[in-house]
Amino acid sequence: MVSFLPRDGSRLRERDLLRQVRRQRRAPYAEKESEKDGGGGGRGARMSARFRWERKRLQVPRLALRQRLSGFSGSTSRPAPWRRRPIAFLCYILSVSALRPLANRVALYRSFPTRILSRAWGRLNGVELPTWLRKPVYSLYIWTFGVNMQEAAVEDLHHYKNLGEFFRRRLKPAVRPVCASSCLISPADGRILHFGRVKNSEVEQVKGVTYSLENFLGPQKRRSNDSSSSFRDLLLSSPDNDLFHVVIYLAPGDYHCFHSPTDWRVELRRHFPGSLMSVNPGVARLIKELFCLNERVALTGQWQHGFFSLTAVGATNVGSIRVYFDQELHTNAPRYSKGSFHDRSYVAPGDKELRAGEEGGVVSVEGRGVTLQKGAVLGEFNLGSTIVLLFEAPKDFSFSLRPGQQIRVGEGLGSL
Repeated sequence: MVSFLPRDGSRLRERDLLRQVRRQRRAPYAEKESEKDGGGGGRGARMSARFRWERKRLQVPRLALRQRLSGFSGSTSRPAPWRRRPIAFLCYILSVSALRPLANRVALYRSFPTRILSRAWGRLNGVELPTWLRKPVYSLYIWTFGVNMQEAAVEDLHHYKNLGEFFRRRLKPAVRPVCASSCLISPADGRILHFGRVKNSEVEQVKGVTYSLENFLGPQKRRSNDSSSSFRDLLLSSPDNDLFHVVIYLAPGDYHCFHSPTDWRVELRRHFPGSLMSVNPGVARLIKELFCLNERVALTGQWQHGFFSLTAVGATNVGSIRVYFDQELHTNAPRYSKGSFHDRSYVAPGDKELRAGEEGGVVSVEGRGVTLQKGAVLGEFNLGSTIVLLFEAPKDFSFSLRPGQQIRVGEGLGSL
């Protein structure tokens, strides 16, 4: 069978051969007709002799014809140009990119202007949608990411004027009960990526991929004059305690507010400007210290067992991280210095009282910081991101979790 149509002269030769085959097939019928008309003499005899001569001349075996045609197609045909085969061209490009070294692909991804894209997405989220367009747009998002609107405080889709309001929708009060038996609860809806003890001042963002605890939290005040102690030891207030961590990934369809995971006091807010790469687990497996590269807001302070920290890590299209009691915080600024961070202390001098935002439901006492109650609304993301908890606890603290587990706000993380 001919795989490609020959071009130029080969096409004409193939056409001639096909015509000869048709003539060969018509020759016996034409000869019979001529014998009937001419009776074997005169004009009929001459026509019969002519057809017999052409039939003898055109007797070409079919196998030989096929060989000649295949020879023409193999010698002169060319594949169709790439512009005529867009699907094949796309597959070729994808195969070439897949053969590139992994380091090159990661470097290419890190060069994307994710901060600019996130700011553009933030502006798009603020555009008010026409009333007739809200339900189709939000319904598509609900179907794509599996959003449960029965938990929303307002189920009517026409109520949300723009995408931002829909992403930051509040829940009904009874759908997220707080576990009273656990000293530590989940601050957000999401999936448990990793949890456990912090070893050698390294924390796992996903299994097998770590990041530096010092790079993640920044420099801390030393509790002792021992310069040989590790960064992990600097955070511990007692040798009988250990340092633990939990990483929770918020998918785009999850509830986007985060809450206080326990009763604690926030003393310092540290804002790290940075990249806004995706924190999807698939990307986190490829980029080492992804959480240290991305923009993040770390809240550090004390709870009943010592050091406690909650860090909200930004991601692509999540340049906006909001903490309700801190109106001075502005994330995803157009310009920033790489490796820099900005601190704000909540510890006021003397007995000055700090007023927290009404939206956060928090209070401040004696100027020692901002006191948060377990389960109180703390802040919000746009779309989805990651929460990292780092806390000091007695060595007998045990998690009641499993990797990959889906968890919701208020559910217990562990107990003593």
